[in-house]
Amino acid sequence: MSYFHRLQKKKIAALFFVSLFSLSISAIEPGDKVENFRLLDQKGGSHELFYYDDKKALVFLVQGNGCPFARNAAPRFQELRDIYAAEGVEFFMLNSNLQDDRLSIKEEAKEFSYDLSILVDESQIIGESLELSRTGEVFVVNTENWSVAYIGALDDRLTYENQKKEASEHFLKDAIDDLLAGKAVSTPRTESLGCLINFPNKSNQELISYTDDVAPILMDNCTVCHRKGGVGPWAMTDYNMVKGFSLMMREVIRTKRMPPWHADPLIGKYSNDRSLTVEETKTLVHWIEAGSPRGEGADPLKQIKVSSSVWANEHELGPPDFVVDIPSTDIPATGVVDYKYQYVKNNLGKDVWVKATEFLPGDRAVLHHVITSFGPTETRGPRKGKLKFKDRKGLRGYAPGINSNPFPDSSGIFLPANVTFEFQMHYTPIGKATVDSTKMGIWVADDKPKHEIRSMILLNPRIRIPAGAKEHKESASRVVSEDSLLYSVLPHAHYRGKRMVVAAYYPDGQTEILLSVPHYDFNWQTSYDLQEPKFIPAGTTLIQHQWWDNSAQNKANPDPTVEVTWGDQSFEEMLFGAYLMRVLKEEELPTYKTLVTKN
Repeated sequence: MSYFHRLQKKKIAALFFVSLFSLSISAIEPGDKVENFRLLDQKGGSHELFYYDDKKALVFLVQGNGCPFARNAAPRFQELRDIYAAEGVEFFMLNSNLQDDRLSIKEEAKEFSYDLSILVDESQIIGESLELSRTGEVFVVNTENWSVAYIGALDDRLTYENQKKEASEHFLKDAIDDLLAGKAVSTPRTESLGCLINFPNKSNQELISYTDDVAPILMDNCTVCHRKGGVGPWAMTDYNMVKGFSLMMREVIRTKRMPPWHADPLIGKYSNDRSLTVEETKTLVHWIEAGSPRGEGADPLKQIKVSSSVWANEHELGPPDFVVDIPSTDIPATGVVDYKYQYVKNNLGKDVWVKATEFLPGDRAVLHHVITSFGPTETRGPRKGKLKFKDRKGLRGYAPGINSNPFPDSSGIFLPANVTFEFQMHYTPIGKATVDSTKMGIWVADDKPKHEIRSMILLNPRIRIPAGAKEHKESASRVVSEDSLLYSVLPHAHYRGKRMVVAAYYPDGQTEILLSVPHYDFNWQTSYDLQEPKFIPAGTTLIQHQWWDNSAQNKANPDPTVEVTWGDQSFEEMLFGAYLMRVLKEEELPTYKTLVTKN
């Protein structure tokens, strides 16, 4: 090939790269405020921006799979992370690429040795609000006022098609040094190079219909709580109510406070999944950012029919066979109400098989959840009148949106006549004093059910959580002695609970994560109901790993200066899990063992 042809080829390549990566100044400006958000990282860890208000600065590298600028910037970015590790500066990567997902980002991180958290903006709503334009760019957030202190290039080492051995200008490092010294950043922005990020949905905001797109999402995901008499603080009765609260809706969607669902979406599938899909998230946020337009068509929220039935199971099962009245509780207008434990003697008068239970809240607005157990009580000592740990069993509880359907697979729970019910009641004041008088309905099977369902309990009453610990881990385990099916998992902690992982260690040496809760919220006691029951072979060890945040960063922490141990009250802690299971019969085993062999 002649010199001329080589030169022409090089020029064409240069033009291609310039068109792909051309110089750009991002739309976000130094001094702009950064709104709060919560994202999972590539490993499933949960990160909320404002949680890091104990740091002096947060530094982000906009990452994208396959982008040579992001790849080349990463080693120096990680070097700076190590330099400033002891200076109160936290470093992250942020991926808002349309074409990337958590699995591919995790693979890229492994291949290129990224050893820090890459926040995955799968809906792109965070990258859009930051008005990012290119991967390879960096920005610094001053946590004192949550403003952008610097945005632009990491340094001057990289250019298109070329890179210098050493940088002569260290833009990011200089900006961090200025910020730590309490000075104004001398160069708050520079031009940056990188791969363009495609935000295709941002331009389609005006095409979103309230009637056809927005209202159906609200009806499927929100109105079960946000209705008259519901647990939601306001009712989605019509368009005007939704528009009035739309900015608040955007905030709680960005921080993943609503809808209340905390399981890792890549681990397991659940029949009671309350989370929004990526598309639903984008639709709602884009509609709100477009000004929440009314548009044409009827208002579907006005057409919601309120059932006249007192019990949800009444349509299928008729009224309950027995009703248990839980003692009334006075709820103050404000403040924090510690968990209340009510004990009621079983008054059914005979042994029965329970096929369904349901709660009728006295005041849905204040009753947040009920966890139900039963069994014999202690007859003496400090726990007199309370259930014995060893012999307690569980019944389905209550939380907004929790499944109250009959027990699965024509199964039931044996309820002896001589037991005591324990109801753990959690209340949230709503601004006015009220009285809650909740009832539990019990539906009894005419004949012994085909299968017996049971709640297997995992707990560790020996937990000790050091004062000030941000991420203290302890575990509880139990061996499953018989071949069983697992239907649901309810992990439980109190105010300091941070995250949970439930794993199965099978007899053949394999390990499987069954449930991951990256961001546990004590306000929502969720039973994670598996879409399909999980076969648990005899000899499997189930382990529940749990982490607590006993630091001042945990805004719900009653007192970060004390060591915390096991206790019933919410200012104490628990490592507890209820696992809804049943033992497989002999004739069922070949089917499930064959499935395991095939897998």
